[in-house]
Amino acid sequence: MAGGGARGQAGDGDRDGVPDGARATDDVINVIGDSTDSAGEPVRLQKVLSAAGVASRRKAEEMIRAGRVRVDGIVVRDMGVRIDPDRAVVHVDGDRVVLRHDLEYLALNKMPGVLSTMSDDEGRATIGDLLADWGITTRLFHVGRLDIDSEGLLLLTNDGELAHRLTHPSFGVAKTYMAEIPGPVPRDLGRRLLRGVELDDGLAKADSFDVVDVLGGRAVVKVVLHEGRKRLVRRMLEATGHPVSRLVRTQIGEVQLGHQRPGTVRRLNPVEISRLYRAVGL
Repeated sequence: MAGGGARGQAGDGDRDGVPDGARATDDVINVIGDSTDSAGEPVRLQKVLSAAGVASRRKAEEMIRAGRVRVDGIVVRDMGVRIDPDRAVVHVDGDRVVLRHDLEYLALNKMPGVLSTMSDDEGRATIGDLLADWGITTRLFHVGRLDIDSEGLLLLTNDGELAHRLTHPSFGVAKTYMAEIPGPVPRDLGRRLLRGVELDDGLAKADSFDVVDVLGGRAVVKVVLHEGRKRLVRRMLEATGHPVSRLVRTQIGEVQLGHQRPGTVRRLNPVEISRLYRAVGL
């Protein structure tokens, strides 16, 4: 599994890198995992890690012995530990492991003309229609609404806490956009966006700005920001005299749109999910 190391470092009175009172034993984990899983019994930790796709069971045992696994914040080294996968929070090398099989984490490439809603009373096309076309009927939260004219990456999940944190500006999750505007691009445009543009609902600042391409009378610029106000990129550029003719969101956090085709849905891989959790402190 990818990710940085949240391995214990030895300190005073801490021979193996685990502070006194923070080492997991069968008794501790029996309290943590007192609730049972769907089969009626807690499950051995190495089996849970293997089922989650972290590693083979033998490799998972090596990870546990090395102190690389935490359950509810506690380092686990005992092979006999059992947990409730529906309740326990497990990290390997500091990265959150998704244990619940009922949770969905999807990336959708929204097309222009599609509403960022699950249904519409006026019969307009919605992302709910796109999901239904792919046989996905789970009730999902969308992360980062796109207006009807914009396109690109939407994240969808039924993990309510993650969705809330990803959309809340206090967690500072960056979103990257490619905008097509009239060219040429004045030299001071980036400075103006970084300094801040006064809008009807307050000052708005870009985190970064780059000119990607200039061809004839048009230009493509990259704007990164972490706010989620309505039509913010369009309004910022229009306020500086650069109306947007096309807007594509290409990235949320470390999840990229890449070459995903318009109108398609894909499941995030474990590395992408772990990085989203890490970005919002889960």
